[in-house]
Amino acid sequence: MTVQLKPLSEQVMVITGASSGIGLATARAAAKRGAKLVLAARSDAVLEAVAAEISAAGGEALAVHCDVGQRDEVRAVAEGAFRRFGRIDTWVNNAGVGIWGRVEEISDADMRQLFETNFWGQVHGALAAIPYLEEQGGALINIGSMASDQAVPLQGVYSASKHAVRGFTDALRMELESRGAPISVTLIKPGSIGTPMPQHIKNYTPNEAKFPPPVYAPEEVAAAILHAAEHPVRDLYVGSSSRSISLFGRVAPRLMDWFGETLLYKAQLGPRPPSPGDNLFHGQAEAKVRGDHGGSLIRPSLYTRARLHPGVTAAVLAGLVLAGASRFGRSRRS
Repeated sequence: MTVQLKPLSEQVMVITGASSGIGLATARAAAKRGAKLVLAARSDAVLEAVAAEISAAGGEALAVHCDVGQRDEVRAVAEGAFRRFGRIDTWVNNAGVGIWGRVEEISDADMRQLFETNFWGQVHGALAAIPYLEEQGGALINIGSMASDQAVPLQGVYSASKHAVRGFTDALRMELESRGAPISVTLIKPGSIGTPMPQHIKNYTPNEAKFPPPVYAPEEVAAAILHAAEHPVRDLYVGSSSRSISLFGRVAPRLMDWFGETLLYKAQLGPRPPSPGDNLFHGQAEAKVRGDHGGSLIRPSLYTRARLHPGVTAAVLAGLVLAGASRFGRSRRS
């Protein structure tokens, strides 16, 4: 079945983890495009402030408290969205937490809590959204990671959760397609993204958490999410590093092991002590899209922009080829 998705200006979009980082960037970008928003997170005051900001700018946003690890709370988000707007067109499973540390050092309670948010939160969101999306068609967008394809040292439990998200998403997509459900299921796989996550993670190391470069702007992930909300697509990588690491992990796994052991491990540890506090069990959002990345440049992703706009990219490349050919021809004649 061909899935028909509405323009963003006609959509009702639910975003979990909407109080900071990628979720907040997506909410702001979607509001500018005219989407009606349902924003879910654990940080109530911050979430209300974001909803008020969007409303003051002429948009429409409903803030709903939600711990995605609690299935009843996620179901309440879907019910609240339907009561307010009468439908759900796109559901974005974005909420996530992180842990830095060797697997053998991390407590069972912390491991389980990370899975409650990163894996079970996406399961709960998908199961809550599907009955509403199926009514008239829509998009289910899960946020995975580069770590969905390639495990990262010091992020072993996080990597495991994102591997699980990939398996769940791929199986769910096949099951929905096999019965003709008009739902597009997309997995977004960002690389290192310049969100406040390094300041929010549970850190078992004596050093600040650091994302290995290149670090891409959160707005690039937001653009990928909004693209998937309007265009059915299976997978989207954000950042050429994410795509490259995934590819090399498949064709040269032992080389990627060496890369992780010798380079990636140290690249994730900054020179300062860890940030105090974390958001593993409780919200710690402050309505910030970007975080502190220890001097790393937060850059756009030309790869992702080319992937989202292939027609424009092809036209630019054709223009460059023609210009080069013309210059070559002139030099030959001279």
